[in-house]
Amino acid sequence: MKIINQRKNSVLWHLICFSLVLAFTACSDDKEEFQEYLTPASGSESIFEQGFSFGEAASSQSVSFEAGQQWTAELSGEDTGWCNINPAKGTSGKATIMVSVGKNETGKARTAQLNIISGSKKKEISVTQAANAMVVPDGLSFTPAAPDADQPLVITFKADAKSALYGHKGEVYVHIGVVSEGTWLFVPADWAENTDKCKMTSTEANVWSITLTPNIREWFGSGKTPVNRLGIVIRNADGSKKGVESDSFIEVTDTKYEGFVPGEIKTAAVPAGMVEGINVVDNSTVTLVLYDKDTNGNHKDFAHVVGDFNNWTLSNDEKSQMYRDDTSGCWWITLTGLDASKEYAFQYYVGTKEGEVIRLADAYAEKILDPDNDKYIPASTYSESMAYPEGGVGIVSTFKIQKDSYNWKVNDFKIANPEQLVIYELHLRDFTASSDINGAMGKLSYLKAMGVNAIELMPVQEFDGNDSWGYNPCFFFAMDKAYGTKAMYKQFIDACHEAGMAVIFDVVYNHATGNNPFAKLYWNGDKTAKNNPYFNVEAPHPYSVFHDFNHESPLVRKFVKRNLQFLLKEYKVDGFRFDLTKGFTQTSSTEGTASNYDGKRVAILKDYNAAIKETKNDAYVILEHFCDSKEEKELAADGMHLWRNLNNAYCQSAMGYSQDSSFGGLYEETPAWVGFMESHDEERMAYKQTQWGDGVLKTDLKARMEQLELNTTFFLTVPGPKMVWQFGEMGYDISIEENGRTGKKPLHWEYLDNADRKELHDVYVDLMKLRNDYPELFSSSAALTWKVGTADWNNGRSLLLESVAGKKLVVVGNFTHAAIDVAFPAAAGNWKDYFTGKDETVGAKVNVPAHGYKVYINF
Repeated sequence: MKIINQRKNSVLWHLICFSLVLAFTACSDDKEEFQEYLTPASGSESIFEQGFSFGEAASSQSVSFEAGQQWTAELSGEDTGWCNINPAKGTSGKATIMVSVGKNETGKARTAQLNIISGSKKKEISVTQAANAMVVPDGLSFTPAAPDADQPLVITFKADAKSALYGHKGEVYVHIGVVSEGTWLFVPADWAENTDKCKMTSTEANVWSITLTPNIREWFGSGKTPVNRLGIVIRNADGSKKGVESDSFIEVTDTKYEGFVPGEIKTAAVPAGMVEGINVVDNSTVTLVLYDKDTNGNHKDFAHVVGDFNNWTLSNDEKSQMYRDDTSGCWWITLTGLDASKEYAFQYYVGTKEGEVIRLADAYAEKILDPDNDKYIPASTYSESMAYPEGGVGIVSTFKIQKDSYNWKVNDFKIANPEQLVIYELHLRDFTASSDINGAMGKLSYLKAMGVNAIELMPVQEFDGNDSWGYNPCFFFAMDKAYGTKAMYKQFIDACHEAGMAVIFDVVYNHATGNNPFAKLYWNGDKTAKNNPYFNVEAPHPYSVFHDFNHESPLVRKFVKRNLQFLLKEYKVDGFRFDLTKGFTQTSSTEGTASNYDGKRVAILKDYNAAIKETKNDAYVILEHFCDSKEEKELAADGMHLWRNLNNAYCQSAMGYSQDSSFGGLYEETPAWVGFMESHDEERMAYKQTQWGDGVLKTDLKARMEQLELNTTFFLTVPGPKMVWQFGEMGYDISIEENGRTGKKPLHWEYLDNADRKELHDVYVDLMKLRNDYPELFSSSAALTWKVGTADWNNGRSLLLESVAGKKLVVVGNFTHAAIDVAFPAAAGNWKDYFTGKDETVGAKVNVPAHGYKVYINF
């Protein structure tokens, strides 16, 4: 009886409890504790809150939980292929999900997200995997991450698919230096110098490494110079490939040495009569003036000078600190107690409180010292001192109170017949074996005998390096030491004048390199800064080279005019050939519009021409312009001459092709156009013959030289000034691209030992003699009638020239491979063969052999 009652009570209790549960469930809105709950199992609480964290190795981890009903799991994120989960779904109750990751082969950490969903409940759990510490990232990297000057440094470079070194199998070197005051210092090797110290070790495909040990400071041997920044370029053995095109930099902490701390600005007006640059006041006093005012009207926070006069010591006293004059926009300092006979080297030290420090040479210095390039100039070329000061950083400038005097032998040289000039374009580097003025001096008798009456020197103002065409100028008042001393330049010009030859300087004012002080003063990365008052950040025209001068800036105009007048006075040059004057504009253009008429460009060039004429009224000015005819004629009317390029036409005729071979564009009645068959910029006619000549003009030297003689008779007999590129008179057949377009070319003076080449040379000589002896025939007053178009090819070309006094010159020529009868362009009768000196009776037609010509005169 007792047992039965107990059972009844138990059943009743369960019925009561069940009823309570139903009642509670029916009225409750909290489902988390019942059918849809999702809670971590014991031991998985931290993963639920903090997520999975994996090392770089392949491994697995699990998470356990309880779900109130069926659940699913998934991975989300940008890339989840490196991990997986198992299982991806399950029923209610206890469950475990295994998360597995593969080995991280990359140098980057990886992330994903595990999402567990049960009913309306969702739990997001992060999944991360550490980067592989042994994987090298693309590009430049280094260890430790915070370099210290007194600790070793491992530098590593990994070439990606875009790098020029990607797939490179040869040796790789680091070009490296301590960057201080805007200059790379303690550079262990020159660009093309391959030393073991700078050789990198290949650690795997496309990866190279080098260690600076025992520490950065000792590896460079930088002494007490603070080491706060390293400049780096990764290159192949010959320097033709870079790992990254732009320079790379590594910031370094140096707790041992600190730099100089400039004092507060001192203000005072620039002394009266002083100009920018180096001002000699008396035999013991010099005032240095540095312009510094950007396009926003701002200036640097400090400016000092260091040099031989203060033992290259920076200080905040009167021996180093410059005064500021905001009215003139200049810094200045007066140096006293100087030795008038001593040459002083010096630099400007300028910068900002934010840490910018720049060492500058003076833009107006007439001599600079270059620690990277002067050492390669032989004493036979430059006999004066090139000793570099111990305290200098980069290029330094010099001055001497008592300048070395030169006694000119010819003080009043005049160009005899400027309309009939034959200009010989000469590159000092490639003209003789010594590649300098000494060598060119030894060849002046050759040029005089040839009949040349003007020499145009390719750029000789200081350019970067020693081996160049010279179109990379950096200092405009200094002559490049790679060719000789200042006195040697004057001796060369004087000797030319004695020989009756004018000297024309090829000058480059369109642009300058980054070594130019005006460029360095306002600089940003690898370009001139937006606030630079001298340069454009980007050239407005499509012919940009280096850094583009803004010729609408009064500062640039003032500088160029001052430089032109200096060259005329100091070196007694007879004129200038201006490079790339099409770029003297701020008008935005494309290749299709750059030649359009530009009135502002005309005004700029007229301004420069006026400054030239003010100093030397008969100076000869030539422009490489190639612009709208209206513009060129307006410049010609102002007394300037312009290049006239007929290279393509004369190359076509040299190769034996009539197409595009008309010579008609060589001449206009005004004498302003300086015509040429070749220039430094064009491919050589004789080379094109060897490559693409028609028939015997490719295979036979004699035929090639005869065709070039024929070209010459239809070139030097045309009125107006002409230009000959060096060695064109020998049939120089080395391509312009030999050793790179601007690279050094081989000498072939022995060409003159070959009878066929010597005959071409002699034609130049004879025709120049004709021009020099009878200038009236080649003036603008002479009448020219010629048939030199493509339609005249098969029947022969002809030229008739007649002076006002009745002197006549006739040229007939045959550019084909077979003899033809050419119509005589003048009256038949008695004529003299100019080359033989024999009288002939000439009929209505003249039989001319293949590749042949006849030149007749009536006097």
